[in-house]
Amino acid sequence: MKVCKFGGTSVASAQQIKKVAGIVRSDPSRKIVVVSAPGKRFDEDLKVTDLLIILSETVLSNKDPQEQLTQVITRYKEIAEGLGLGTEIMDVIQKDLQNRLAVDKGNVERFTDILKASGEDNSAKLVAAYLTSIGLPAKYINPKEAGLLVTSYPNRVQVLPESNSHLSSLREKASITVFPGYFGYTKEGVLRTFERGGSDITGSILAASVNAELYENFTDVDCVFAANPKIVDNPVEIDIMTYREMRELSYAGFAVLHDEALMPAFKESIPVCIKNTNNPIATGTMIVAKRDVALRPVTGISADSGFSTLYVSKYLMNREIGFGRKLLQILEDEGISYEHIPSGIDDLSVILRSHQLTTDKETRIIHRITTELEADDVHIRNDLSMIVLVGEGMNNTTGLAARATAAISRTGANIEMINQGSSEVSLVFGVLKQDETKILKELYCEFFTSALVL
Repeated sequence: MKVCKFGGTSVASAQQIKKVAGIVRSDPSRKIVVVSAPGKRFDEDLKVTDLLIILSETVLSNKDPQEQLTQVITRYKEIAEGLGLGTEIMDVIQKDLQNRLAVDKGNVERFTDILKASGEDNSAKLVAAYLTSIGLPAKYINPKEAGLLVTSYPNRVQVLPESNSHLSSLREKASITVFPGYFGYTKEGVLRTFERGGSDITGSILAASVNAELYENFTDVDCVFAANPKIVDNPVEIDIMTYREMRELSYAGFAVLHDEALMPAFKESIPVCIKNTNNPIATGTMIVAKRDVALRPVTGISADSGFSTLYVSKYLMNREIGFGRKLLQILEDEGISYEHIPSGIDDLSVILRSHQLTTDKETRIIHRITTELEADDVHIRNDLSMIVLVGEGMNNTTGLAARATAAISRTGANIEMINQGSSEVSLVFGVLKQDETKILKELYCEFFTSALVL
């Protein structure tokens, strides 16, 4: 059995859904299909999820939502008509949206989640109806019915372990299961959505639960590339990589796969294949537990912006027991998580995602660290990017860090921070956002185009 997930571009139009049906028909082992909400049909288009967010904001502002509601319904209607489906499926979708809009709006987050989830939910109903209409018996199954349980408020949305036993029964279904991605239910029956791109997570959860032989993630690219093809011309294609490598690259800006999606599959040793809906005969990129690391030490290079650095300096910091704990407690009090903490004997830097900060939070954090921890210097710097070199073979390669820093120096840019995890699968450089692109290009040249990269 294979579990296949189709992203937003794969279900954006009737033409794309016909391609999905062809892929499912071509392999009878594709018994579970996970779908996203319809995505962009062209560059200037809006994703259905974005339309739903606008709809929810309109409703919560006590404005007439009819125009926004019509936009959402029209997207589904165009798809249904293009697939030759009758009016019955649109009646189901319209009724579903009306029911969601009638939900109590006292809890803004819950109401927004309920409305956002309709994108995937109605996409799954539509795809199931089309598959059945062309002779591929399919059944839409709601995550609540299937038992996909997630954590309750205020905890971050994550799948609960008992979901596995509930979802495992999907393996016994005779028909094709069409399952909406992106959301699950708490034990109390409350709908909660994963982060954007969370349909990848749903697909991985199902693949692990039914012990699939393969989890196929269909998107709009033939494979994973060693660098962003929008920045680097004709980057190297990656045929095979490990879970850890993909996780690191996804975290640092690779948009191919959500960075949390691999964990369920990894735990059950389910191989993952990234494939292209528009070119399904392409081999794609296989993601596995282990691979031969002899050919190239660096598998990929990624960059992501939107980081800030909290710099703290205090003489004899290394002698002060509990300093780090107290510092992190201040961040926890502000609801802030951290990404990296490179440090010296008298100073440390905490790398944060900038979206977590506000002017008020920055003021409070600096004041508390200065007064409560008696720090000598505290300041926050914004507009940083993290550039990450990733590869399982890096820890056995002498001089790799030296090559990387030399390449960065050739661009004339300054390195603000260097961090390497104990696993030595990744090497992270913090740089100014303005230098991100030229550094990425130079690093790619160093490790993928110079002297056979040896």
